[in-house]
Amino acid sequence: MGSSLYKWVSVGFFNLLLAATLGCILRYKILYSLPLIDQSFVLHAHSHFAFSGWVTHILMVLMWGYLYKYLPAHLLGKYKWLVIANLVAAYGMLLSFPWEGYGIVSIIFSSLSIVVSYVFAINFWKDLDKIKVKIISKYWFKAALIFSVLSSFGVYSLSYIMANNIQHPDWFLASTYYFLHFQYNGWFFFACMGLLNEHIKSAVSFSVQKQIFWLFALACVPAYFLSALWLPIPTWIYIVVVMAAAAELLGWIFLLRSIILKKKELLKHISIQTKWLFILSAVALSIKLLLQLGSVIPALSKLAFGFRPVVIGYLHLMFLGVITLFILGFCKMSEFIVTSKKGNTGITIFIAGIILNEMLLMIQGLSYMNYITILYINEMLLAVAVVMFFGLLLLNTGIRKTSNSLPDN
Repeated sequence: MGSSLYKWVSVGFFNLLLAATLGCILRYKILYSLPLIDQSFVLHAHSHFAFSGWVTHILMVLMWGYLYKYLPAHLLGKYKWLVIANLVAAYGMLLSFPWEGYGIVSIIFSSLSIVVSYVFAINFWKDLDKIKVKIISKYWFKAALIFSVLSSFGVYSLSYIMANNIQHPDWFLASTYYFLHFQYNGWFFFACMGLLNEHIKSAVSFSVQKQIFWLFALACVPAYFLSALWLPIPTWIYIVVVMAAAAELLGWIFLLRSIILKKKELLKHISIQTKWLFILSAVALSIKLLLQLGSVIPALSKLAFGFRPVVIGYLHLMFLGVITLFILGFCKMSEFIVTSKKGNTGITIFIAGIILNEMLLMIQGLSYMNYITILYINEMLLAVAVVMFFGLLLLNTGIRKTSNSLPDN
């Protein structure tokens, strides 16, 4: 069976469009009656499919492609089946969650997704060990795999809480944020950094690359408590959390400085739109890290995590602003996708939608904090969701076939 990287990447962008479709339904349901649709069930489908069908799928494919640079093709055919298995789990959750919420079918597919992530982690780790070249990207990918596995313990904790009908909101939130943290700031972020590091390795010294990695890697676990400062934690843990937030910001400053110093070398032969995708992703990450550092003030943390629009805005800032824009830029730069004029227009519209979405969520969050009602805010959020959907629709119909493919297996 041919394993064209173009086809697998294209599937990922189609999945992103499906996730955006569910987002539109959720926004519509807030305003208007859809009696046949359960809001919470669709929300579960939206989040699970966005995680597994979009980001996890695309990262697995891109990391699979990374291995082809260093290892023989005949060793890597197994990843095709892991990608397919992950897609089966993702589509299973997409179809079952809207129908039954957390039921027997959706739990089976959710469990399959976790099993696939374990098998992928084991196989990818072993293949990384076969690469004899001394490169920091291997460090980033191994850390991403570790955090991917760690995130699953949040799922086990949530399952235990629901199975035993534990009515303690702190435990439920702590488990939810645990899963989200090690997915967003662990698996997603470190895998993207591995892809980025592979691109910049020749322009940044090995010692600086290693320093940046360890600043982020050592900070990731304690940084979880940035999402749980509303819990009664010891003073020494709080101090470690503050140090972790500062370490991540310092690591990001070091990386930005290294890239800026070599920007002519790193950005040559890259289209203007692709440069903007990376710039906006970097801006989003900078905002995220600054907000994260500000959240070490417990009163601000309690205030922020007490308002749903703030939480949604923060999560979307990372998911769409940092991760999705980076992946889109990386795929265009590496020519894993080639877009027509229509596709490029779709990307521009999608970017505009992300920016407007973040602005509106921020405004909504601030209004909630100050007990101010903003007229038509939900209508505007629905309109922006439609804008993002339309941009992704144009992008998907504007992706052209490329010759950048993996060997047959």
